[in-house]
Amino acid sequence: MTECLVVAGAEVARYVVHPDLDARHGRRPYLHPVRTRAGTPVTDALPADHVWHLGASLAVQDVDGANLWGGRTYVRDAGYTWRDDHGVITHTGWRARAADRLDHDLEWRDAAGRPLLRERRRLAATPAGPDAWWLDVDATLTAATGRDVHLGSPATNGRPGGAGYGGFFWRAVADGEPEVFTGDAEGEEAVNGSAAPWLALTGSGPGDGAYTLVFTGLGPGDRWFVRTARYPGVCVAYAFERPAVVAAGRPRRNRHRVLVADGRLDRAAVTDRLATGPG
Repeated sequence: MTECLVVAGAEVARYVVHPDLDARHGRRPYLHPVRTRAGTPVTDALPADHVWHLGASLAVQDVDGANLWGGRTYVRDAGYTWRDDHGVITHTGWRARAADRLDHDLEWRDAAGRPLLRERRRLAATPAGPDAWWLDVDATLTAATGRDVHLGSPATNGRPGGAGYGGFFWRAVADGEPEVFTGDAEGEEAVNGSAAPWLALTGSGPGDGAYTLVFTGLGPGDRWFVRTARYPGVCVAYAFERPAVVAAGRPRRNRHRVLVADGRLDRAAVTDRLATGPG
């Protein structure tokens, strides 16, 4: 099942609700392709270097011991290891569907099919002038176990080097290494692990279409996980340095917003766009 998001009559994203994937790839709904208003693709899915990277999606490598990211699991003192621990994030029912918004319920389940988290997810596409649009992702996670549910990452399980990925992850597509910057820093090393209010990635997609992605929406304790040299990717990381908790009876609300723009925006232009907001 695939749904579309439309801005001003043009499709800007497809949402794959029930992907037919190997369990080791971390089956979950994902957005791909996402495109600029001019049609430039800005997501990648199933790339050869990390087959479990699926466009723009929510995914966490350690949810109470279940791998809901895909690929090998990072095990303390052992490194990355193939384990039979892959769960699934699955659609359970629609609340609303329209051309510019999707609203549905999901369950995060372990390898045995037991629910760990329940989620309500709302996606919306809004114009941001003739050359850009806003993607809003509003996801509320609720513990489904009757107890606290812990979210972890390779970093919290012992991997060094700022590998605290897992959360709202965007695998970009770029011809060459893209540029990445915040309001006061630039480059992968400088921005990875930061808590800047926004982060921008600029690159060239297929056909030399220049684009800029501006990410906002860090929650309390979240950090930016960023890669540009090995592959182009940005993640709102929920457990960058220490495990996060979805407490029993206390839903965790994650609100992420991405500006998808044609052309290369510099720091001043990004600041102006963020001040203007959707419209």
